Amino acid sequence: MNLEARFRPPVFWGGSWDYPLGTDGLGHDMVSLILRGIQVSVTVAAIGTFGGAVLGTTLGLLSAWTEGFLDSVIGVLVDFQATIPTLILILAFIVILPSSDFVTFTGIMILAGWERYARLARAIGLSARSQPYVHAQLVIGASAFRILTRSVLPNSMAVLLVNMSIHFPQTILLETTLSFLGLGVQPPDTSLGVLIGSGRDQLYNAPWVILTPTFIILLMTISISILGDWARDFVESD
Repeated sequence: MNLEARFRPPVFWGGSWDYPLGTDGLGHDMVSLILRGIQVSVTVAAIGTFGGAVLGTTLGLLSAWTEGFLDSVIGVLVDFQATIPTLILILAFIVILPSSDFVTFTGIMILAGWERYARLARAIGLSARSQPYVHAQLVIGASAFRILTRSVLPNSMAVLLVNMSIHFPQTILLETTLSFLGLGVQPPDTSLGVLIGSGRDQLYNAPWVILTPTFIILLMTISISILGDWARDFVESD
């Protein structure tokens, strides 16, 4: 922090190379803030996406394999979450949970994204149960756990990975929205959403404070979306 260097413009705004992307209202170097913001935002999105995929896939495969009461319970939970907008559901979690630290927030991201994977995994599991290779393993006495982990899950991994690549940028945008509203990552830590939220009052006198992290978010989400589309086309071509 250098209070004597408050609101220095970036080099493309007439500033110097001492602060390539300028500084904020406290003299923080925007490069350092953005690097830390990317680290936090990507970490939250990665944990939320991967954790939601693991939780949803596990419950979806269990639902497809066991059927009966467990299938009904998981189906009710999936339908319940599908009927509620994601943002409203997350706000409810934030109000209910007693803490708003980083661990709790990433847990909320996991709970917000498991439903789509549960639906997909259940459909994959139901389809796999009718396949000859599954019947053959049942005949020789293979356990359900072995069939699901050694045969069904590896065969469906490509579809799940494509879904994760599509879900990942959505999680980044969700984290950014919540942090912008003051409901996500909390100061003194920062994220891209926190940077945008803290710079909204300086839009006219120091627009780079909000425009730079906004451009980074746009670039990240577009890049990951393009990668997800490429992965989907690659899987479908195979």
